[in-house]
Amino acid sequence: MSATPLPNPWYYLDNFEFVLAWVAQRYSDLLNETERGFIDDFIGLERSSRALLVRMVMRKGSLFRASKLNYAEIGQTRCAMAPLLDLGWVLDQPNISLQDLFRLLTRTEIAQLFEPLLASADLKTATKGAQLEHLLAGAPAPRSLAHWLELAAVSPDASHTESARIPALPDTLSQDSIYHVDVLALCDRLRLMFFGNLRQDWSEFVLADLGLYTYERVDFSAEARAFVSREEVNDYLHLHQCREALELAQDDVAFAEALAAIPVRPYTSDWLESRRARLWYRAGQHCERRQNWPRALDCYAASTERNARARHIRMLERQHQYPQALDLTQAVLQHPTSEAEHQAVLRMLPRLQKRCGHPASLKPARCPARLLHLNLHVPAIPTRVEEQVCNHLYQPDAPAYYVENTLLNSLFGLLCWNAIFASIPGAFFHPFQHGPADLLHSNFRERRRALFSDCLAQLTHGDYRQTIMRNFNTKQGMQSPFVSWNMLSPELLGLALCCIPANHLRVMFSRLLDDIRENRSGLPDLVQFWPADRRYRLIEVKGPGDRLQDNQVRWLTFCEAHGIDTLVCHVKRPAST
Repeated sequence: MSATPLPNPWYYLDNFEFVLAWVAQRYSDLLNETERGFIDDFIGLERSSRALLVRMVMRKGSLFRASKLNYAEIGQTRCAMAPLLDLGWVLDQPNISLQDLFRLLTRTEIAQLFEPLLASADLKTATKGAQLEHLLAGAPAPRSLAHWLELAAVSPDASHTESARIPALPDTLSQDSIYHVDVLALCDRLRLMFFGNLRQDWSEFVLADLGLYTYERVDFSAEARAFVSREEVNDYLHLHQCREALELAQDDVAFAEALAAIPVRPYTSDWLESRRARLWYRAGQHCERRQNWPRALDCYAASTERNARARHIRMLERQHQYPQALDLTQAVLQHPTSEAEHQAVLRMLPRLQKRCGHPASLKPARCPARLLHLNLHVPAIPTRVEEQVCNHLYQPDAPAYYVENTLLNSLFGLLCWNAIFASIPGAFFHPFQHGPADLLHSNFRERRRALFSDCLAQLTHGDYRQTIMRNFNTKQGMQSPFVSWNMLSPELLGLALCCIPANHLRVMFSRLLDDIRENRSGLPDLVQFWPADRRYRLIEVKGPGDRLQDNQVRWLTFCEAHGIDTLVCHVKRPAST
């Protein structure tokens, strides 16, 4: 269903000005003179000029053709653009590369503009990619659109004379202008200060305006903000640039430069340090893909990401440094940071002990879950194997549902809604948060211990059903890091509250809180209920050739240890006759 268009044609401008006012009020001490001047000057412009700048800021890229900037509410583009050019926020006819030119021009325009060059290589009807690759071989330095028109209009087989030029250049180009928005970095900084991240963009406002996204209203003070110093904003932006450089590096030189830019010294800010640690971990993964084991080892050693030590051990093993790998393995097992790390390193231990000439420990026990083997034909209509098993097991008196990670997380999110969205320092600082900013921090539970204790206590005295149902009805559709509204029906919720014992919910919720990053995934695919007996079972489905992942093994082992009925269903396909 398509959303109803917004009645206010200036909605995007209102949203941008809301951000400016918010940042000016809460971050005035972190803004420099240029940023304050931008906000003041922006407010003083005519509405059409303000709107045109925002239209460009909210679109992709920094280069725009005047002929493509047509907005009914703005009117004459060139009139609205003039004040932006005067302020230097937008540059007219900037120098652009051949790649930029290809991005801005249509295929027809390129064929007209570069006709002599393309015709000589028999590429007039080729793809834009093939044409660009051919022209790049002799591409000159970036230049303005007018100079590109002059250069491209020269035949490759003639001297640079008027008679050698194409008689008529495309009107769409000769009468057009190229604009470069020069304040994108500044606007990105303001957007970062508002959202506390660069993952969210201006579309958050549109989705909210259209009613597609709704957010819990959280009380926070006027001082609530993501950054406490300008240095933190700079550090965040630097880490973001390092990550982009790492992802874009095409050769060894660019890759080495990207690595050299990543900070080595830890940050004092926990959340910035977690970003730095993840960046070094990502760099290690890039090095592994390049089979640069020594450099990958250095990257993992520089990271405090929870999985970095396990990869560090693996890199030592790759380089046949078995004693060092065994020493680190034993150190990790004495003080593991998580179940996931303990599981991964414990699996390496017997192999490393053997490599070092020591008696090998017993291999970790296999997952104790019961097994079910099913022979199911490939369905006529393509269907996920989990859904096929769900349909196979379904009975009127024992309905089955394909829920994967959604059911337990949703039940937890509904019961603990007030604790999750509690207004505590550092958790909420703008109205468009899907959840608390510290959700994945190690002290998330501790900072709300009393609140979570009150929520989980309801599982003891029986109030939890009313709380879950009340929040299901009153919070319907609101953004949540746990609740999957599209998967959670009243029927499924009712069966879950009827058949899953409170003590099972309590131990599973507690495990979820122990490590939200790792434990909110890996849950079994299906749930089956027997409402007459008020019981249920969880079923993990594995198709042909598939095997249990580590986080699934951990959940299945946990469930078996706490008397939660679980089953692993292996699906086989009968041999065709």
